[in-house]
Amino acid sequence: MLAIEPRKIESKQIFEFEFSVCTLVTAKDEYNEMCNSFRRCGFTSDVCEYLYIDNSKENTFDAFAGLNRFLNEAKGRYIILCHQDILLERHDINDLRKRIVQVSSFDPYWAILANAGGINLKHTAMHLIRGTGDHLTEKNLPLKTATVDENFFLVRNDSNLSLSADLTGFHLYGTDICLIADILGYNSYVIDFKIIHKSDGNADRKFFQLKKIYIKKYNRALRSRFIGTTITRFYISGNKVLSVLGNLRFVLFLARQYYKLFRPKRKYSRKV
Repeated sequence: MLAIEPRKIESKQIFEFEFSVCTLVTAKDEYNEMCNSFRRCGFTSDVCEYLYIDNSKENTFDAFAGLNRFLNEAKGRYIILCHQDILLERHDINDLRKRIVQVSSFDPYWAILANAGGINLKHTAMHLIRGTGDHLTEKNLPLKTATVDENFFLVRNDSNLSLSADLTGFHLYGTDICLIADILGYNSYVIDFKIIHKSDGNADRKFFQLKKIYIKKYNRALRSRFIGTTITRFYISGNKVLSVLGNLRFVLFLARQYYKLFRPKRKYSRKV
């Protein structure tokens, strides 16, 4: 039997490509047009790979599952997740490289770059060209953002991001990955990388259905809670007052009694 030698992990991570361009495809002609525009702008095979999921005949993957496959399998240092109905024209690969260097110079913890997003409840940033020819220009770039639009966004491969496993559909996955990045300690930005996006978006019935599911999921995921480890116990909450109160010895004692009386260990067992 051959001995398995331990493999040392080096401090510098090596990637096969500089960029991975990943797309869910429903119309192959439109996708080919998109790829050709990328190649003309410098995203050639020596620095870039192209990955796609064929949804032209049936939905092989929805956006959440499909993009998770892209994020797992992409071999580029930077993973571009984009729609098939975009075209590169004004900016090229060197412009994108400059934006990456720019953001990296002041924020080593960035994970996502995009051309559009929601900054907060009041402000959005839109920096793209619509298929109608309208130029949407944001002057204050780069801008830290809470969400990104799904038409085009770039993810650092070494940030190890993924999308929620318990959500499905084709909407709000840009919002989902930004929130997950924030929880992991990363930031997202809208940058000056203007492309053509033929569509203005489609907030259909399924969008609003998923919005309700999304809110319900994160109401639970971000809930205040008591935490017990093998050696300590504490309380976490986004509310500072509740965080202080929840970590008082008396409150922790009462919480333990609740679990002792009403949530015994056997209730966590699952029959196989």
